[in-house]
Amino acid sequence: MQPELKPVPNNDSGFGRGAPVWDAAQPAASDAHKVLRNTYLLLALTMVPTVIGAVVGMSTVGIVMQHPIMISLVMLAAAVGLQFAIAANRNSGLGVALLLLLTGLMGWWLGPILTVALALKNGPALVGYAAGGTGLVMAVMATIATTSKRDFSFMGKFLMVGMIVLLVAMLANMFFQIPALSLAISAAAVLVFSLFLLHDISRIVNGGETNYVMATTGVYMSLFNIFVNLLQLLMALTGEKD
Repeated sequence: MQPELKPVPNNDSGFGRGAPVWDAAQPAASDAHKVLRNTYLLLALTMVPTVIGAVVGMSTVGIVMQHPIMISLVMLAAAVGLQFAIAANRNSGLGVALLLLLTGLMGWWLGPILTVALALKNGPALVGYAAGGTGLVMAVMATIATTSKRDFSFMGKFLMVGMIVLLVAMLANMFFQIPALSLAISAAAVLVFSLFLLHDISRIVNGGETNYVMATTGVYMSLFNIFVNLLQLLMALTGEKD
C-alpha cells in the first residue's frame, strides 16, 4: 500500500494561505470504493450461472454419484486451473467470461449436496438457513473491513496454510469417511473462509487489490465454501429424514 500524503497545515500569512492542498488519499479512497462497488456488482452477476449450474447439477446428480471421488478431484483441478486462467486474463473481458464459467461449474458441483439436502424433511429450510448464514457472515465481515481502520492483509499467509491443511484433510477423508472428521473439517472451513472474506475485502478497501475481477473471484470462492460447509453442518446436526 502506498503511503498517504496528508495536507500540510499552512499558517503563514503570506502567499498560498488558504489555497487547496492536494491529498493523494482522496483519489486512492475513490479508486478503492470503485473496485469494491464493481466487485459487488460482478458478484451479483455470478449468482446467475451459479443457479443455472445448480439446476443442471441436480438433474445430472446420477453421474456424480457413480464416481464421486474421481469427479471431485477433476472438479478441484478444473476450479484451480480456471482461477489461474482468470488471473492471467484479469484485465480483459475474457477474465470475466472465465469467472462466469467458473461460477457455473461451481454451481453444477452444488447439485449433489442440494439433492441430498432437499431430500430431507426439513431440507428446504436448511438450504435457506445456510444461505442466510452465508449472507450474514458476508455482511459482518464486510462491515468490519470497511469500518475498521485495520489492514487485515497480514492474515494472508496464515489463511493459505489453513486452507492447505483443510484441503489435505478433505482429500484424506474422501477415502476414510470419518463422520467426526467431516464435521471438524466443515466447522474449520467456515471459520477459515470467513476470515478469508475479511482479508479479501480489507485488501480492496485498503488498496491492496485493484482488480475487481480478481477481487470477485476471491470473495465468490469464500462464499461458496462457507455455504457448502454450513449446509453440511446443518444437515449432519439437524437434518430430519422422512
